Amino acid sequence: MGKKVIVITGATSGIGNALVRAFADDCIVYAGYRNPDYERDLLKISHNVIPFFIDMEKPSIIDGAAIFIKHQTEKIDILINVAGCVMAGAMETMALSKLEKQFTVNTFSHLRFTQKLMDVLEGAKVINISSMASFGLFPFIAPYSASKRAMDILFNSLELELNHKIKVISVKPGVIATPLWEKSVKINKDSILSDDKYQKQMKYMANNAMRNSEQGLSVDSVVKVIKKIVTSDNPKSSYTIGLDAKIAEIISKLPQDMINFLVEQGMKHRGLC
Repeated sequence: MGKKVIVITGATSGIGNALVRAFADDCIVYAGYRNPDYERDLLKISHNVIPFFIDMEKPSIIDGAAIFIKHQTEKIDILINVAGCVMAGAMETMALSKLEKQFTVNTFSHLRFTQKLMDVLEGAKVINISSMASFGLFPFIAPYSASKRAMDILFNSLELELNHKIKVISVKPGVIATPLWEKSVKINKDSILSDDKYQKQMKYMANNAMRNSEQGLSVDSVVKVIKKIVTSDNPKSSYTIGLDAKIAEIISKLPQDMINFLVEQGMKHRGLC
């Protein structure tokens, strides 16, 4: 039996890069990058790593990435959808263009990529890096939360409609120490600096994001779970990682009014409302 073939988007940093390194010794790993400066770094990891260019905001590039992979292999065993971004801000002042970018990068791009690979995915596991944000408890990151929840819903339906010809698994980490948080501050700089009405809340979000980049759980906690998923004959459909994520999951099962009360109390405690 040959080596497993694994495809990973968002492979240049954080969870994605850790996964490439975790599987590179024993598997053929197609590692997605957007910035060409990282291609050489991916090649240095192992001769088993095959970098491919993909831009999650450009449908034609997504299609081209799928064509490249299908020219290289007739079968994918594992597809791990990692790439993503965080769009933050108040819904009252949120530009619809930011919402569109959020869903394009976090949701629609991964569905498109999966669709384009479908003829080599039968029997594969499709692992989506979702988030505890998908439980929908967190004001000011509603676009991110909604995009991750939409991803879960769309891919779950995909598996059912295909009569389980693929196995979809949603991995929902809590706060993980990755560059995503620092990147989120940069990408939302306009909201942080210019939203006068919600300036206090946005500054808190920015400071919290920078803390998360250092104080969150190690990416190894996610890699460990995904390794188990890859080797499991019958993985669960959803995995929640970290105490914060598990608490969010429990709270999400309460009536909406109770959820809103708890969230508002937390905001008051932090002087945010």
